[in-house]
Amino acid sequence: MAGFFTVRILVPTPMLDKSDSRSGAFFAIPDLHVIRMHGRDAIAFAQAQFMNDVAGLATGQWQWNGWLTPKGRVVALFALLRVDDETLRLLLLDADPAGLVARLQGFVFRSKLTLAVDADVTVAGAFAAPGSARGAQASVDEDGATELDLGGVGDARTLRLGGAPATIDPVAHGRWRALDLAHGLPRLEASQLEQWTPQQLSLDRLRAFSVKKGCYPGQEIVARTHFLGQVKRGLARLAIGAGAVSPGDEVSAATGGGRIVCAQGPEALAVLPLDPPPADLRVGDTPVEALPLLDGLAR
Repeated sequence: MAGFFTVRILVPTPMLDKSDSRSGAFFAIPDLHVIRMHGRDAIAFAQAQFMNDVAGLATGQWQWNGWLTPKGRVVALFALLRVDDETLRLLLLDADPAGLVARLQGFVFRSKLTLAVDADVTVAGAFAAPGSARGAQASVDEDGATELDLGGVGDARTLRLGGAPATIDPVAHGRWRALDLAHGLPRLEASQLEQWTPQQLSLDRLRAFSVKKGCYPGQEIVARTHFLGQVKRGLARLAIGAGAVSPGDEVSAATGGGRIVCAQGPEALAVLPLDPPPADLRVGDTPVEALPLLDGLAR
């Protein structure tokens, strides 16, 4: 493959094992961090702060979710798992977990809950279907680890929290991120935070936000955009060929341009006009091709 977006993974060389990404073996997911919320007000706090309907989750279920600015821009994206009536786990994509905990702490006030980074929890993935987790229903395996079904159409994947330490495998990890992008799950580096609304990132495809549950930061912007039919831009999957691209790069098109949100290997996600569909796409002098987003990652 040509045209790589460089991801530096700082690990000691002896820990790198030969990639066996198609065997179903577990490997480390170093850019997913676990935050634990616990207390009698944990569910109510998350319901008031986050953009999806946390109260609608049953014990053992999870959803895509996020936290927005008051202007409706995405601060963080995560999977949210309801462990029990007083405990939630946020599986934070890419962002700084300690920084997010500190920002959320500023809104706790008199609520009875604690927020903490579970830095000791092993986070691992495998290109295989989980033992019993399916869709939005998580499961606990025989070793006590929690498994989530991260598979999409044609791509079986298991995410495991806890359990034995996992092999560090940059090739498998790169393939994992590439599948996230192919299925329309944006991976937001620091420069892309607080830049995009949920609709611009097409997070409705993942059922990652609610327009019915009531107030949360940014809810007015999200609901107005939804109910007035003002969604004019959304996520596009691009084959970038031989030209390396970076988040923030401009994409020009005959129907109106946009910007790269994230990239992995020979593909990228960009926010572009929806109607008419983008044509004659270029990043700089390099032609790029629009690809269909894959389905099956909604929860």
